[in-house]
Amino acid sequence: MILSVLLLAGGGLLLYLGAEWLIRGAVELGGRLGVKPLFIGLTVVSVGTSAPEFVVCVLAVLQGSPDIVMGNVLGSNMANVGLILGLAAVMKPLSVSPRVVRRDLPWMLLITVLTLPLLWNLGLGRIEGMILIGVLGAYLVSLVPHAREEGAALVEITLDEPAPKGQARPGRIDSLRVIAMPLALVVVGSLALVGGGQGIVRGASRLAMDLGVSELVIGLSAVAIGTSLPELATTVVAAARRESDMAVGNIVGSNIFNLTFVLGGTALVQPFALVPRILTVELPVTFFISLLLLPLAIHHLNLTRWKGCLLLAGYVAGWGYIYMMR
Repeated sequence: MILSVLLLAGGGLLLYLGAEWLIRGAVELGGRLGVKPLFIGLTVVSVGTSAPEFVVCVLAVLQGSPDIVMGNVLGSNMANVGLILGLAAVMKPLSVSPRVVRRDLPWMLLITVLTLPLLWNLGLGRIEGMILIGVLGAYLVSLVPHAREEGAALVEITLDEPAPKGQARPGRIDSLRVIAMPLALVVVGSLALVGGGQGIVRGASRLAMDLGVSELVIGLSAVAIGTSLPELATTVVAAARRESDMAVGNIVGSNIFNLTFVLGGTALVQPFALVPRILTVELPVTFFISLLLLPLAIHHLNLTRWKGCLLLAGYVAGWGYIYMMR
């Protein structure tokens, strides 16, 4: 019991520090590269905060616990939208970029629906894993034109603008020095998030196992919430720093990465089977909570406190349905 508490406390501290370093580094990196926080949140931050889910899923499938994999991925996506984004909006109302509504939210919902036929045979093999990774590649390609457009001005100034009279022209080495420190913060912050997430998961899992809870429930609850704590820490810190685009982009991007990179990558490492109830209970609940975000975000392009309460209510209702169908 003492060890579990220490793991939870140490993991929580690492999560907070990792989120602070990751957000600070990502914002500075985006500013120096001329890329807006939304793009950074959808890519760099999402990868960093999805790392705990990937590590846990790979370890789980290699140890013969596939139910933890699906519970972790679907439970994390439920918690990201309903619990984390809901709490963040209640604490501090968030603005929503029109691009998130037009492009990223539809991608998230489309990928969630796509997982249904891929899981229909109650298994996820390497072919399905490659399809999910391919979908992630298509999504990332859709971001490239916007990234180039946003970063074009700074890149042109940094690499192409003639040097002032009497001064040496900045070279590529100087450009690398400019981004070295924020990039280091991103890397260190991501590593701290992984370590903190692992500490939380191990501590929570030990407590849950002592209570005799099934692996699927552990995956949906303790493991999912534990691996979602990086998203919680990152989103709350981003909201507190008035980086609403990064806060929302982190959640949407993380859900996309969970269903593609985490789930697809795990299947590439080791194909696994799943229980039938995933198709009729957990996956529909995940889609419902994800779908709830779309009209709330479209309305005035913001997430106010009452909308945050609705997201939290949707999360509670989803868990109520899962409990009734147990």
